[in-house]
Amino acid sequence: MTLTLIALALYLGAAGFLVKALARGDDNPRGWTVPAALAVVFHAGFHLAAWRAAGGLDLHFFAALSLVGLGMAALTTAFGTSGRMAALGVIVFPLAAASLCGYAAYGHMPPAEGLDWRLQLHAWCALLAYATLAIAALLALMLWAQERALRRREFHGWLRALPPLTELETLLFRTIAVGFVLLTATLLTGILFVENLLEQHLVQKTVLSVLSWLLFGGLLLGRWRYGWRGTTAVRWTLAAMILLVLGFFGTKLLLEVRPTG
Repeated sequence: MTLTLIALALYLGAAGFLVKALARGDDNPRGWTVPAALAVVFHAGFHLAAWRAAGGLDLHFFAALSLVGLGMAALTTAFGTSGRMAALGVIVFPLAAASLCGYAAYGHMPPAEGLDWRLQLHAWCALLAYATLAIAALLALMLWAQERALRRREFHGWLRALPPLTELETLLFRTIAVGFVLLTATLLTGILFVENLLEQHLVQKTVLSVLSWLLFGGLLLGRWRYGWRGTTAVRWTLAAMILLVLGFFGTKLLLEVRPTG
């Protein structure tokens, strides 16, 4: 519990620092990086302690959700120190804190049986893909908000905290490309290593994940071939991310959290 409270305080402190800095018009704040990095360390420490106590890797619903939040926070901290992407932490750090709270409140579960290195590789590819593509979804929302404000000639102060429109768009597609590679690795390792991939309880997850992969791939192809951008990119990104969330976390929610009887 101590690790949880420290991580929560650091996450919220980093987010609060960013909010104040951006409200002042500081488009390149610096002081948030230390509490954010420490929050990531304590968040990871909480999972390591839980796995040590349980005797294995816990990847049940709330644990997986917390790991995705941890990945998003780590990516934001690593890449937000350069340029003007620190604004992403205003959303990401509270989300990471909330995911950690959910895991701490729900408690640890026994490690899954038969989770050898191959299935662990599949799981880690999936978690990295979800964290990266979740960042892409947030970037898409930021792009939409920026375009909407500029079209309406509403020059809010927070616009100064965001990169220029073309730079933000480029960053969005680069993030999607990395996430697409990780999602491809997830599907490939699933095909190779998950024996019951098409059993009834995994069909929904598999089908929705493949549909999401097709949408992300189609968006990247459309960007390369037709120069897709703006609203089109936002819609495709959000639609693909919704399918991915429903496929993975929706399935885990039904199987692991829904009360029985």
